[in-house]
Amino acid sequence: MSSKCKGHSARMPEESSPKRSPQNIPYKDLPHIVNADGQHLFCRYWKPAATPRALVFIAHGAGEHCGRYDDLAQKLTGLNLFVFAHDHVGHGQSEGDRMVVSDFHVFIRDSLQHIDLMKKEHPELPILILGHSMGGAISILTVSERPSEFSGMLLISPLVVASPEVATPIKMESYTSDPLVYHGGMKVSFVIQLMNAIARIERALPKLTLPILVLHGSSDKLCDIKGSYFLMETVQSQDKTLKVYEEAYHALHKELPEVSTSVFTEILTWISQKVSAAGEASQA
Repeated sequence: MSSKCKGHSARMPEESSPKRSPQNIPYKDLPHIVNADGQHLFCRYWKPAATPRALVFIAHGAGEHCGRYDDLAQKLTGLNLFVFAHDHVGHGQSEGDRMVVSDFHVFIRDSLQHIDLMKKEHPELPILILGHSMGGAISILTVSERPSEFSGMLLISPLVVASPEVATPIKMESYTSDPLVYHGGMKVSFVIQLMNAIARIERALPKLTLPILVLHGSSDKLCDIKGSYFLMETVQSQDKTLKVYEEAYHALHKELPEVSTSVFTEILTWISQKVSAAGEASQA
């Protein structure tokens, strides 16, 4: 993190003016990483009280931010899991024009940077990845670059195939009242990057062999459930499960309590099993 600069040189305005988040908070006061393009990405860390058993990286969806996963992350720390996440470029409290990315791979590159940082600090711990919507696409492509490094991948309503509604902003109460969420329409350039990601996913899926859990609502209008069926048919994983929530929509973890409670239980049970299996494998 940058130290405070003494002096007021007019020639060096960037030193006397520390980088600030879109919400005008100096990054020196926020947990962050700096990506390969020099952009500051706001980070969140949920550390368990006891010794961590595993790391879990959460990749959020388009237009939202990682703070929306606080409920889920808190439950995961209850299993002694160290959960971490960041706001993608152009999202939440991170730098970058809103909902603009030069190439979808920037999201994967930044995710791997953050993951590598945490693995360096906790080299003995297994790591799992969890992604929702566009974060599901990011998760799939991140894992495909390091197929042997992850002990499991959990996807909530992942973006796998194109859907005509992909350019429609999501409307729900908790979403519309959140100032960190982007409320505009999807930019054409961003939709093009999503299409690029979908093409890459189609090539990446046959290479995946890790344990996978997919949760999807049958009434999802944003990420077509056909994508999850296609994923299940295409990945090489022996351990793969798709759980369909009838009549449920896109953000299963933010659904009505009868759905979200079941989703949390499913996630916690599955992750607990994978972490135990990874622990046993490392001791063998």
